[in-house]
Amino acid sequence: MTVISSTKSTEALSFTLVAEFDADVERVWQIWEDPRQLERWWGPPTWPATFVKHEFTPGGEASYYMTGPEGEKAGGWWRITAIEAPRRLEFDDGFADDDGAPVEAMGTTHATVTLEDLGGRTRMTVLSTFESEEQMGKMIDMGMEDGMKEAAGQIDALLAEHSRA
Repeated sequence: MTVISSTKSTEALSFTLVAEFDADVERVWQIWEDPRQLERWWGPPTWPATFVKHEFTPGGEASYYMTGPEGEKAGGWWRITAIEAPRRLEFDDGFADDDGAPVEAMGTTHATVTLEDLGGRTRMTVLSTFESEEQMGKMIDMGMEDGMKEAAGQIDALLAEHSRA
């Protein structure tokens, strides 16, 4: 299994997912940088993502939706706050309505992604921080932890597929 740990901290208002891959840092960076690769794993298997906008630059925006098993759609957005290729990515993340506008009532999560070289392998740490304990509780209750584990569990196959190309 790709995911080696997931940790919730109500004191720090955070959720941390750590995964390791048999690919170098530059290759793992591509699964964030390339929207076609990103949408292959960003949602859990039953809720695949489609990115309709992906401006991968500091200050850039991304918009996407995930399609559920019954065809229902859930929108999301990112505002990229920092990029230090190929080691660090930071972005604000939130829910979007049918027109792609942020759903303020759901709040904003801040994600920090770090990629660490393990001698040809890569450790990816995704730290999500929340605005409040209430928001964190809602996100966890909605299945964020299992969803992120399932999503990250799809990365190995994507990396293996592209390494053979």
